[in-house]
Amino acid sequence: MGEPVELREITAANRAAVEALRVTPAQEQFVAGVAESLIEAAETPGACPWYRAVYAGDEPVGFVMISDNIPADRVEYVGPYYLWRLLIDVRHQGRGYGRAALDRVVAHVRTRPGAQRLLTSHVPGAGGPLDFYLRYGFTRTGDVADGEPVLELSL
Repeated sequence: MGEPVELREITAANRAAVEALRVTPAQEQFVAGVAESLIEAAETPGACPWYRAVYAGDEPVGFVMISDNIPADRVEYVGPYYLWRLLIDVRHQGRGYGRAALDRVVAHVRTRPGAQRLLTSHVPGAGGPLDFYLRYGFTRTGDVADGEPVLELSL
């Protein structure tokens, strides 16, 4: 991996560049794009969205979004800490940026109230993110949310 990875806020100055990030056509069935994710975040404030651009040096290389400390009474959401999106641009895949971005997310979640685990889910299928998550240390929970198997990472 080249430059160290940082998570930066999305602002008017960098939004267009971050929204231009893309995965391969084959990966589009597994992860929504950045613009769609930002719309979803705005439409579901109850899911406590927290999102950042993934930067390597001065270049945006990806996007992450989590649910950040969903209150226990909001049972319609998976949480309280849930990795909602992780996208690394096609031009930057295979360089360790996904793992590095997830490292930063985990470090953030560990600072949050009552954080004991980070949950995520995945669309099953060949070429999907399951193997990446399992290699990282997530384990299968046996639960399903919105038709997707749920994984957890103990913090």
